Amino acid sequence: MNKVTIIGLGYVGLSLAAFLGTKTNVVGVDSNSERISILERGKSYFYEPKLEYYLKKSMNKGLKFEHEVSSNTLSSDFVFVTVGTPINNDKIDLRNIKNVIQKISELLSNVKQCPSIVIKSTVIPGTTDQIIKPILSEYGLKEYIDFNLLTNPEFLKEGSAMHDTVFPHVIVIGGSNEKPIKKLVNFYNCVYPKKQKIIQTNNITAEVIKYANNSFLATKLSFINSIANLCQRLPGTNVDKIAEVIGMDPRIGNQFLRAGPGYGGSCFPKDVQALISFANSVGYKPDLLDAVKRTNLDQITSVLNLIKNNLKTLEGKRITILGSAFKENTDDIREAPALSIIDALTTLGATITAYDPEAMATARTIFGDAIQLEKTNYAAIENADGLLLLTEWQAFRNPNFERLKIMMRNPVIFDGRNIFDPVHLRQMGFNYYGIGRK
Repeated sequence: MNKVTIIGLGYVGLSLAAFLGTKTNVVGVDSNSERISILERGKSYFYEPKLEYYLKKSMNKGLKFEHEVSSNTLSSDFVFVTVGTPINNDKIDLRNIKNVIQKISELLSNVKQCPSIVIKSTVIPGTTDQIIKPILSEYGLKEYIDFNLLTNPEFLKEGSAMHDTVFPHVIVIGGSNEKPIKKLVNFYNCVYPKKQKIIQTNNITAEVIKYANNSFLATKLSFINSIANLCQRLPGTNVDKIAEVIGMDPRIGNQFLRAGPGYGGSCFPKDVQALISFANSVGYKPDLLDAVKRTNLDQITSVLNLIKNNLKTLEGKRITILGSAFKENTDDIREAPALSIIDALTTLGATITAYDPEAMATARTIFGDAIQLEKTNYAAIENADGLLLLTEWQAFRNPNFERLKIMMRNPVIFDGRNIFDPVHLRQMGFNYYGIGRK
């Protein structure tokens, strides 16, 4: 049985640890002691469907947690590095991964094994070969003797992280030597009993694949929002029907063609910007990606204009926001459209009440007393002059509209995710406004 160490227990690292722990010996490492304390109780410090189920199952099979890298934790067959690589001044910040590799380099001479260091963190092209490998070499460590170095990007989605970890649509492995690549391939073939798609390439190609993947998905979202904004100016058009039909084309596919307030979260904004900055650094101006980023930012303005044009003034108005997470099934509000929209609405004089099934605690840390956070969606809607839905939680899809109409001061619904039936709501007496549903 292989021994696996996972350094960095964020969405990627913890999901991987919770799954692999059901298959083999796993040690999870994270420098945040408070985070480790929560995990040792079989709890997750963020919301992700089925994560705690797999976490407890793995702990029953021996999954352990440590708060620092040691010679013991490096005595593994595979050391997966899954620390965060945030954006800082529009460029990717590699300090976390550099610190981890530095620590590994200091300890590896005391380790008898030759572990495969597997980079799963999202890093700009060339990082593995031009930054990580030289750090290891500075300590006199030799590749294929003291360590193997591979790139293995992750493609999971928040809200379905466990499903995507357990059932990956593809596994990409980058490396410069066939033997360590084959070792990781064999490991994955044992972990995934069904025939798994595994693509083998070099490190830099694997790094580009990750950015290309996320940037293309972001492009699809910005594209359909551009079509939605066109439909907003064409009476009788419906972007949902347009998206449905073009999604039937097998060359396009139906995923990521939902009009809305724009993409957010920890991946798309960061990865698109990182790829733009990297392209500029090598002398290429990525006009398409610049447009994708600009279109996404403009979508916030489109939603605000929809509200302002129909309520006329926001001064003294009470607006209810349903959903602060950037998508359903997560409590992550990083780069969520709700953040910019709430800031703009309060600046224009509106009073905000809000509710999200899972993201209330994180919203409270950001907004404090600036907005009113309620314990239920109905409590948030009381006496509202307008309701803005921003996250497509299942709990929001079928409310009691008769009750809503009675509770609201002004029965106006701005459907930022196009999940409600506009004909039904207008027949009930609501003023309904969707995205691209003119």
